[in-house]
Amino acid sequence: MAPHARKNAARRQQDLTGANRRAALQDIRNALPPTSRSQRATPDSTEISPVVPAEMVALVQDLVRWNRKHLDEAVCAAHQHREHPGEWHRLVLYALTDALAYNFLLVGTIAAYLQEQGIDPNLLRRHLQSPDPDRYVTQESLDLLAGLSGKTLTEDQREAPWTWIGRQIAEASA
Repeated sequence: MAPHARKNAARRQQDLTGANRRAALQDIRNALPPTSRSQRATPDSTEISPVVPAEMVALVQDLVRWNRKHLDEAVCAAHQHREHPGEWHRLVLYALTDALAYNFLLVGTIAAYLQEQGIDPNLLRRHLQSPDPDRYVTQESLDLLAGLSGKTLTEDQREAPWTWIGRQIAEASA
């Protein structure tokens, strides 16, 4: 099917349903409940960086790679287990929820980074396409950001697993 034919078919479907994909996705985003563990990153007193740090780019590369691995597992399981519905839904949902967790962590860490940079909450709200700029920022994303930015721990603090992972990502990006 030619590209224009696909677009025309999509327009016809859009006319039938009354909503386009972008509006439908926004409806889903708006319906997401705020996380019970949402937090806010405190603005960093250091100067705002004019460029995106290499650690943040490495974070996106690393978590997207893991996310893609889980999405590929979901596709593979969907094809391989069609004759076994029990296995099909178990393996597909395991892989998809793992991918969802990586997406959630990645978005939360970037949102926390931008909060630390002092970005306007309304702008962050618009970029996140969410009524709540803190929706994705969890303790895990704050821990990951702490590891990425090389924040030091006091002697009595125990390093969280995501802080350690953040340090590993930052070291690999150097």
